[in-house]
Amino acid sequence: MNIDSIRNGYVIDHITAGRGMEIYNLLKLNRLDCQVAIINNAVSGKLGRKDIIKVDGEFELDMAVLGYVDPGVTIDVIRNGVLVEKKKAALPEKLTNVLFCRNPRCITTVEQEIPHIFRLANAEKRIYRCIYCDAEA
Repeated sequence: MNIDSIRNGYVIDHITAGRGMEIYNLLKLNRLDCQVAIINNAVSGKLGRKDIIKVDGEFELDMAVLGYVDPGVTIDVIRNGVLVEKKKAALPEKLTNVLFCRNPRCITTVEQEIPHIFRLANAEKRIYRCIYCDAEA
């Protein structure tokens, strides 16, 4: 397998095996007009197996999505073919329009333009609650 090096973009690494497509979909990488490579089940000394996503293009990376899906991922920022920054995702305190409230009585059900905002209620169990109606995600 041969995947070209990245000139300007990101390498999202240490994704738990099988979660790469979920990140791909939530970040809406299919809408980008650049090269995107998804490597599933790559061998990892640290994790055993992992997924990797390489994006050769500029876009706004949503760290909250990465932290929500897999808090252990690392993000390598590449500029002019050189690693310029390494970031680590963390479980976000707030999520906007990533989760959607299922409570039929929530204001987000009636008012379509209101953003779906969830706050972290329990970090240990990774439980998020709607800020409007307090329903669990």
